[in-house]
Amino acid sequence: MYKKSLFIVGFLGMTAVALGAFGAHGLKILLEPEQMETFRTGVLYHFIHTLAMLALVVGRQHLQSSYLMPMIFFTIGIFLFCGSLYLLSCKSILGLEHWTFLGPVTPIGGMFFIAGWMSLMFLKVEKKN
Repeated sequence: MYKKSLFIVGFLGMTAVALGAFGAHGLKILLEPEQMETFRTGVLYHFIHTLAMLALVVGRQHLQSSYLMPMIFFTIGIFLFCGSLYLLSCKSILGLEHWTFLGPVTPIGGMFFIAGWMSLMFLKVEKKN
């Protein structure tokens, strides 16, 4: 499970960097300032939750319970929250104006982020003597 988790974190980190660079260099001339800000918000939350997942994977040996639930919640949150922000900010250049369902997807992704952080509160941590 450790190797799979590390692969997922590596993939999500790589895509956060790639999307951040693409936004800064490729989209800057195509998007309005408010669209660019929405895209940047997606990248920021993508990075924050990828780093939280990395902390879970690296610190797993100190946990008595599985870190799987926060990992799942954060991953779904990245796809729904960040993914919807990426698509919402670029919908005019992608021709997705008719995708009206994207707006409600963002808060659903945010709820998964909240669930991930809440699930951290219930992880059992190994006591040190």
